[in-house]
Amino acid sequence: MEKKVVELFAGVGGFRVGLNNAKLVNDMVKEEGGWDFVWANQWEPGKKNQSAFDCYVKRFGASENHVNKDISTVDKSSIPDHTLLVGGFPCQDYSVARSLSGEKGIEGKKGVLWWQIAEIVKTKTPPFMLLENVDRLIKSPSRQRGKDFGIMLRTLHDLGYIVEWRIVNAAEYGFAQRRRRVFIFASRKDTKYAKQLLEKSDLGMLLIKEGMFESAFPSTQFESTRKQTISSVSAEDFSDLVEVSNRFKCEFYNSGIMINGRIFSREYKPQNPSFKTFSEIMENEVLDEKFYIAESKLDSWRKLKGAKKIQRTKPNGELYSFSEGSLNFPDLINMPGRTMLTSESTLNRSSHVYEDKSTGRLRLITPLEAERLNCFPDGWTNTGMPIRERYFMMGNALVCGVIGRIGKELEEIISKE
Repeated sequence: MEKKVVELFAGVGGFRVGLNNAKLVNDMVKEEGGWDFVWANQWEPGKKNQSAFDCYVKRFGASENHVNKDISTVDKSSIPDHTLLVGGFPCQDYSVARSLSGEKGIEGKKGVLWWQIAEIVKTKTPPFMLLENVDRLIKSPSRQRGKDFGIMLRTLHDLGYIVEWRIVNAAEYGFAQRRRRVFIFASRKDTKYAKQLLEKSDLGMLLIKEGMFESAFPSTQFESTRKQTISSVSAEDFSDLVEVSNRFKCEFYNSGIMINGRIFSREYKPQNPSFKTFSEIMENEVLDEKFYIAESKLDSWRKLKGAKKIQRTKPNGELYSFSEGSLNFPDLINMPGRTMLTSESTLNRSSHVYEDKSTGRLRLITPLEAERLNCFPDGWTNTGMPIRERYFMMGNALVCGVIGRIGKELEEIISKE
């Protein structure tokens, strides 16, 4: 089976960098993984400048198969056949309902990009999928915990897939950022890989010993477990997506598997966790003055980073207290960086501030350090976009090194097909 990939919501190419161990040599990209990216889509709604797409094209070349269009306007049958579908999609409300007329059956909430993924899967039926999202996905929304993820699982079940998931903190597997993301791997039931899983009856043992994520991220399993169904196994279960949307609740743990509508979820911790410190990726020379924090701004930064308790009012008029603990100021260079957000480098509680090695002054991280936190090659986003957008891209990106670890397992799985 060929290693053909379609990349959705491609950003600046994190999945491709990770799978193909992409490097920059004299501003030219060298790809070593052998994954053939046959189609990619990136579209930033509401923006005139499509900086992420421009970066993707700068690094991987212009092609009719590098598409800068709203995915909802793309004819799904025009997407090339592929072995692996990848993408990091927005976390949204995935509620579904019956159409008012009843003629169209079940309708997903408009504008939610999950339904675009589902439409592609229904049209192209790729053997494998690897998707990424924020870790809160498996607990959303707060009023009906686990509903959104349950809708995703049931959708993939109805489309004929087995699903595995795991929340991975990159810092626990040798990387320099404490970035927690949920990774979702789906395999079509007629693949050799899926058939091997279907032959097993003990989902718990599958999760512990034979799942793809366990090979990529060895773990120590704990006793917190949950079993549930999300299909129509009995009259008390869920006949369709509307039933899931209306009634499903589940306290999903940080790893799990779904086979034939049966769910087994288990809490895990990494085996022998190791991390890289920020000091190991830090620039050491004296930097441009724009990265250093002026003395006049230090009090503002201290206030943002400090503990606070604020009285706020709910929409119904009820008062409540909002509390935040203090953050290290400056950040510790002998620890991995915190999770980067799109607001990185602004006067913001979440922005990193370090003591500069060369001058001892407090400063922001540089765009190059932001790229290193996500394992991108140095200068990846240095394509002419404004410096503020370079930080924004990295706040939206994934840790490419995590994708590289998964890619090794996927390569072995696909080679056996």
